[in-house]
Amino acid sequence: MTENSLNENQGIEAVSWNRKHLLDIDDFSTSEFDLVMKTADVMKDVLSRPIKKVPALRGKTIGTLFYEPSTRTRSSFELAAKNLSADVVNLAASSSSIAKGENLIDTVHTLEAVGVDVLIMRHPIAGASHLAARYAKSSIINAGDGAHAHPTQALLDMYTILKHKPCIQGLKIVILGDSRHSRVARSNIWGFTAMGASVTLCGPRSLLPVGLTGQHAVYSNIKLETDISLALDGADVVMALRMQKERQSAGLIPDIREYVAQFRLTSERLAAARPDVVVMHPGPVNEDIEISSEVASGPHSVINEQVSNGLAVRMAVLYLITGGNKE
Repeated sequence: MTENSLNENQGIEAVSWNRKHLLDIDDFSTSEFDLVMKTADVMKDVLSRPIKKVPALRGKTIGTLFYEPSTRTRSSFELAAKNLSADVVNLAASSSSIAKGENLIDTVHTLEAVGVDVLIMRHPIAGASHLAARYAKSSIINAGDGAHAHPTQALLDMYTILKHKPCIQGLKIVILGDSRHSRVARSNIWGFTAMGASVTLCGPRSLLPVGLTGQHAVYSNIKLETDISLALDGADVVMALRMQKERQSAGLIPDIREYVAQFRLTSERLAAARPDVVVMHPGPVNEDIEISSEVASGPHSVINEQVSNGLAVRMAVLYLITGGNKE
């Protein structure tokens, strides 16, 4: 396969992608979503081959800059870059000049000086990737910034749903758990509603976001629900979010046992959803806290599929961001 064969033989038109950065999906058009999904299909085909590598990004250098621990996202991006034949530079904040006080912009410029073309960044502060993009010559991909956004997670979640449903429009999607502090939930809300789904956010009142419903809300197809039985009634897709221990220490929930009793996704509760319901989780999973082990490993679960689809989607994003190798 030549560098250009992904374009010529598979119908991908990289020139129709005009974004230098991927910071969020809140302003994506439906055609952009469709392009990512179609490109991910091509990458999925590449991953099904005995040799899971193409020279599409040969000569490009992809950098990862993570200020927070990550296993799934970081390894997924690294494998995605290597599968496209790019060189990869990994930088962890705890083992670099960042620990000595180097600021974000200086770190970005340092990585650019050694030839990084695309920088994949995770940061605990919301908006950090937008700040980096303002000063960067390279492309910035947001791999999670605070409680703000996680665009590639939302894209892979959409891609996974489309492997089980003909379209997203008209689906009832339930996001269960701490959606107030979840960057995964925020990006998924944008993506799901933009593609025509109705989204129900379910959890304790203290863990539900404010300002998404009511007279001045951006979208009319979002519902907040504190009763899990009502939320799951007729659901097409249910996504359980990881319950983080800091929510309990902050007093946002009285006790983890009470949360489990009222909001854990169990087989009995899932029975209220549609027979062909799809169960998701962005990981890592706290089994028997936000979701029972029976449901997590059951016939409706696509949790492992989300991980494998994440590789194809991130290959697609890297390919589109760089425009492929046109040399």
